[in-house]
Amino acid sequence: MILFAACMLAPRGGAETQANAEDAEVTGASVHGVVTSTDGEVYEGAEVELELSHDDAPATTTEETDSDGEFSFGGLTSGTFKLIVSSRGFTTQTITGVLQAGQAFDARTIVLPVVNAASEVVVSGGSEADIAEAQLNLEEQQRVLGVFPNYYVSYDHEAAPLTTRQKYQLAWRTSIDPVTWIMTGAVAGAEQAKNTFAGYGQGAQGYAKRFGANYTDNFVGTMIGGAILPSWFRQDPRYFYKGTGTVKSRVLYAIANAVICKGDNGRWQMNYSGIMGGLAAGGISNLYYPASNRSGLEVSFENTLIGTAGSAMQNLVQEFLVRRLTPRVPNYAAVSH
Repeated sequence: MILFAACMLAPRGGAETQANAEDAEVTGASVHGVVTSTDGEVYEGAEVELELSHDDAPATTTEETDSDGEFSFGGLTSGTFKLIVSSRGFTTQTITGVLQAGQAFDARTIVLPVVNAASEVVVSGGSEADIAEAQLNLEEQQRVLGVFPNYYVSYDHEAAPLTTRQKYQLAWRTSIDPVTWIMTGAVAGAEQAKNTFAGYGQGAQGYAKRFGANYTDNFVGTMIGGAILPSWFRQDPRYFYKGTGTVKSRVLYAIANAVICKGDNGRWQMNYSGIMGGLAAGGISNLYYPASNRSGLEVSFENTLIGTAGSAMQNLVQEFLVRRLTPRVPNYAAVSH
């Protein structure tokens, strides 16, 4: 679908020159690179415009990327240059530099993010907390298939760290979302039908107990692992989407994020918040589950390990699938740092 959008560009008919320096000396310099999506897919038909200035005489040449997403400008003069890479429906990227005589400048991989004008917000000259608030407001619009909350994912690797208040805001917003209540009710209904946790009994009272236990599990887990401990350890509870690199590097990144997280200082560290949060939530659940279903310390540790493995699987789904199913992906480029 992304490649289709890129290929819908009107053909420019090859390179064209808007202005030339008549006496400019050709030095055999060149500029080349590759254009891809945030998922690593190459873009065919993306427009690449080269503005080259030699002795204050600017010249502009335009071409489109080939089937491998590559572009190349050869036989160039030395001087300052600007590369402008664009495609309909994607955020334009600009690269500037100085081209030396005979130099083969490699612009490497240029990534074009999808534009989502409906989710743009501009914060100019604000504090770090203001920027984090603006980004958080965008994240709270993220819903898989336009329905299921997907708030704990940041599509900006350099997103501003959340304040303590913002961590609690995110946890609370997730807990009270109407979809959370509906999903909790559905799980309770399935447990009722299978007579899971038989100690709760059947009928309306049994359903209410199952609903309450499920909702409490989610609420306690979210508040402890998403707000209380992240505030205490100064860690960010969000998953930071990678989106680029090889499939192997993205798989390893997603799995590793089950046990590591980004600290409020921007550095990666052990995810004490998530691991200890799962253990604490499991221990608290013993207060309200039927006596026959309560677990000891050993089982709590086993459940924590299972939960960590589940987080790894969830991260893999986030990395390779969820973004494609989320129609309101924020345009973080519009938020100024």
